Amino acid sequence: MAEQATIDALKAAYPVLTFSEFRGQTRVVVPADPLYEVLKALKEKWGFDLLVDITCVDYLLYRDAKDRFGLVYQLANSASNERITVRCFVNDPDPTVSSAVSLWEGANWLEREVWDLFGIRFSGHPDLRRIVLPEEFSAHPLRKDYPLQGRGERHNFPVITSAEG
Repeated sequence: MAEQATIDALKAAYPVLTFSEFRGQTRVVVPADPLYEVLKALKEKWGFDLLVDITCVDYLLYRDAKDRFGLVYQLANSASNERITVRCFVNDPDPTVSSAVSLWEGANWLEREVWDLFGIRFSGHPDLRRIVLPEEFSAHPLRKDYPLQGRGERHNFPVITSAEG
């Protein structure tokens, strides 16, 4: 959980942010435009030096959802043991945010995974390409509008037999 002093400083620096707490975890919602600036400040001013994870939620079928996608950044301050969840909402037709790779090198593969599975673009990413699925795969299978049984795509994945693996 983030310390109250950190939350108060963030509120003063960025009045556009909204905060909540759930089960002892501090969450902050950041609009897409200042996302990079807020992430940079969290790292450089408030010591959140560890990017734990980046993931995404597709709210397509959620009742009363106002936005399609919710990006989730989990950050930690290794010196004070503070943690904070940063959420940013983006929508179709072009869900895009700035890349955080220049802040945390570990964001490289995490952003590639979110791009591959959800189709969220990270502008300024040094190598935004698929990481889980083959390059020729044209969809993003963790979107709620992707059929559970696929769209009939056929790929030549290698078959591993028990003797090989």
